[in-house]
Parts: sequence; C-alpha cells; structure tokens
Amino acid sequence: MPTPKKIDDSKMSFNHTSSKMTTTMENEVPTDSSTYVSSEGSSSVEEGCIVEPHVGHKKVLVTGGAGFIGSHVAEFLLQRGDDVVIVDEMNDYYDLRIKEKNLETLRENYPDKERLSIYKGDLCDADFIFNVFETERPEWICHMAARAGVRPSIQDPYIYIHSNVKATTVLMDLSRKFGIKNFVFASSSSVYGGSKSTFFSEEEAVDHPVSPYAATKKSCELLAHTYHHLYGLNITGLRFFTVYGPRGRPDMAPFKFIDRVSRGVEIQQFGNGQSSRDYTYIDDIVDGVVRSIDRQHAYQIFNIGKGSGTSLKEFIDLVQKHVGKAAKIRVMPDQPGDVPYTCANVDKAKKMLGYEATISFEEGIRRTAQWYNEAYSNQSIDICPESQANGLGRAASLVNLKEAQPVWK
Repeated sequence: MPTPKKIDDSKMSFNHTSSKMTTTMENEVPTDSSTYVSSEGSSSVEEGCIVEPHVGHKKVLVTGGAGFIGSHVAEFLLQRGDDVVIVDEMNDYYDLRIKEKNLETLRENYPDKERLSIYKGDLCDADFIFNVFETERPEWICHMAARAGVRPSIQDPYIYIHSNVKATTVLMDLSRKFGIKNFVFASSSSVYGGSKSTFFSEEEAVDHPVSPYAATKKSCELLAHTYHHLYGLNITGLRFFTVYGPRGRPDMAPFKFIDRVSRGVEIQQFGNGQSSRDYTYIDDIVDGVVRSIDRQHAYQIFNIGKGSGTSLKEFIDLVQKHVGKAAKIRVMPDQPGDVPYTCANVDKAKKMLGYEATISFEEGIRRTAQWYNEAYSNQSIDICPESQANGLGRAASLVNLKEAQPVWK
C-alpha cells in the first residue's frame, strides 16, 4: 500500500503504537434493535438523556481541516490540549491559497508534529486513508470534509456523490474497524428542503431534498444510522445553518457581500430580499462541534444554528453599516435549489449538548468585516466576472488573488 502523503511533514518519523485494529465481523448485528433510532430522529431510549462529556486527552482526526470550519475546529482542539490529525484533499472548489494559509497558520502556532499531523489525500482512496488510520491511530473522528454548494451540485452531481457519500462511507467503515470511540460529521440545514415550518426540527421528515447536495447529506445521515445499527458505532450528525465568519468560504454571501461592498463592486440580491437564513457565527458552530465530539451519543442528529433568521434585506443593510459604504445592488431571480427560509430549532442541542449560540448576527458581521479589513486592507484585488461557483474549479465569484496575498491576522 502507498505511504500517505503529508503536506508539510514528509520527513517526520512516527511512534507506531502496538494496539491492534478492532474489527467487527460482518455478521455481528446487534440483537436488540429497540435501542436504535428511527431514520429521522433519536431513539426513544436515548431521547432526552444527558451524556456526560469525555474530559480526557483526545487524538482527533479532523477531515477537511484546511477548510473553513475544519481549520477552526482543529485550532480549538489544539488550544485545549488535544492532538489533531488533519486530512484534506485540497480540492480547488475555492482558491487553494486560502486553505494553504489556514494550514500554514496552524503549523506556525503548533510546530510540534507529534501534536499536529497533516496529510493531503482523497478520503475515497481506501489505501491512503487506511494507512493514515494505521499510522496515527486516532480514537475520535470529526468529519468536516465535504463538497459544498447547493447550486454547483445541480451542475455536477457526480462529484458530490464521490466526495460526500462515498468518502463518508469509507471513513465510517474504517471507524468501525478501528474501534473509533465517537464519530461526528457535518450534515446541513439543506436537508430540510422547502419545509414550511417556522423552525426546522430534527423530528421533521426530510425525504424530499431539492438539490443533489442536500440529497448527499441526507444519504450520509441514513448511512450513519446503518453503521450505528450494525456495528454500534457512536455517531452524531450536525445540521449546520449557514456558517460565516473570519476565514469564511469566499463563495458564501457574507464574504462576497463584505468584499464587494468594500470595493464598490455590485452585489447580487436573489429575489425580493425577503428570503431568510439562520446565519451562524463560526465560534458558535465550533462550540456545537466540540460539544458533540466530547459526548459519545449512540446515534443523534442535531441542528446547530443561531435559532433566529435574518432577511436578505436586513443582511445587506448590516453589511453596509459595518463596512461603511453603500451597496450597489442588482436584483436577480430566485435560484433553483435554494430554499426560501431556514431557521433552526435548537432546543434538542440545548438540552442534550448544552449548546446555545451567543453571537448575534450584527456582532458576527461586525467581526467579519473587521477581519476582512485587517486581512485585505493593503491588497490590490482584481475583480472576477460575476458568476457562480461551478463545483469543479475556484468559485468564479470570489476575489481574484493573482497579484495579492492576503495578510491573515
């Protein structure tokens, strides 16, 4: 089998443990299925039960650790004393230099290669990821890697099946073989599709996704239930609600709007401005992720959001306020695959995880605009034609960084 390729640690020597891989036989199926969950919610046995957090040292495999959410989670885990193994395929959905800078910053802050290991590779490469497990022996999995984007998934659904469904299946299969203590993965509020509910609840049926991206996330939730049912893998899925903040994805509206209003470039408003999103600041998302890692639930799905919506019109007004410039707005038709309203019911996460968002949307936009000004204030950023991310290459609507390297704070 090939040796896993590290991004910046190719000369590192490892202390291999002598522990053996724990394998569950294919025909070992739990005999008491009454303790397992339905396809939509939590089991009646565990519903409402409080799982005490694991407070000891952890070695956590963080997939997608070069990306937005993954890099923030890795940073938090390292800050509190855990060891982290990052695996990221470094795809070019958006500018790779942003991801490379995230890894560079983590390595600068945590130079000890026994505490932070970084690998580059595709999770669907079974030999590659097996060797990562065999070499590093993590006991906790934080699976944040995914091909993101609703609209690009309509253009090219096949890559979403590969990066989301197949990759998650490979990772869960290795997790049950290696005796992983807890597996936490990123789902999405997109699974709620065109729900008419005021607040989206985990108890809702989500059998009618409106985009390939949402369908892959729902598929991962179903596969997760299957792996818990068959092999007893502790697994938690987190339905994130529109995450934003410093180092955020450049194809997402918060980054794009702050960037374009700052530079006096036109922004696109899809629809009449009444569509609403539950925008959740990155620090609150990380809090929900870490609380889930620490609590070994048998199988659960949680909404992780702010718990209140913000209209597109209010969003644009707040960007103008904290950037200090008026926006140039072009009104566009609603986009296929987009849902008109998302807002999380976070009662379950509050009860079972102790989760509660603390950053208001206005405060989050203020912090994000401040970060943007510090990161890009002295840069000359060319303008790319306004279009949408195509799912294969760099998001065409993000700023062009050919001549400028951001100074990340």
